[in-house]
Amino acid sequence: MDTKTHYDLLIEENNDPFHDPPVLQKYMESWDGPAFLDMMELDESKAVLEIGVGTGRLAAKTAGRCRHLTGIDISPKTIARARENLRAYSNITLICDDFMVYPFTETFDVIYSSLTMMHFEDKEQVIAKAALLLNKNGLLCISLDKNQSKWINMGNRKIRIYPDTPERTMMLAEQAGLIVHKMFEIGNAHLIRLMK
Repeated sequence: MDTKTHYDLLIEENNDPFHDPPVLQKYMESWDGPAFLDMMELDESKAVLEIGVGTGRLAAKTAGRCRHLTGIDISPKTIARARENLRAYSNITLICDDFMVYPFTETFDVIYSSLTMMHFEDKEQVIAKAALLLNKNGLLCISLDKNQSKWINMGNRKIRIYPDTPERTMMLAEQAGLIVHKMFEIGNAHLIRLMK
């Protein structure tokens, strides 16, 4: 099953992490909690891009800390739910498209991705495009799942994913002209901060 269909189905099944109970929200922080947010060094002057905005779980935590947040996601139903969830924020633009093909007309001070890189097979191209979209001294912040499984198994369906290692991600980043600024581990993730 393809990624877009999987995430559309999650919305149909009313699976929306934005509304998770506190115990599940705490669990999700083992990939992108306060340490991930701090790593982005957000402030009210920054234009930010989230790759894989989903239903807005992380966007709700970042929008109030930046000048403008753009979120992109491939799933129409997910973006529709994100529009509902994030309607209180006036500084968010949501785009339903594939990050790799969308013709961005602006650049960003911070680009981040949590639990999204695993959906891209060609990570070299993703990192290269993100590097092009970064302003000088901009940050690319990535949360990589430590799990190296090649499948997400939902019981009634399986989704192919493409796990990666921090070492390979940092190598691809350096090839794209980015500087590895910081790498550390939290709970279920490797956090990587790269600078242009």
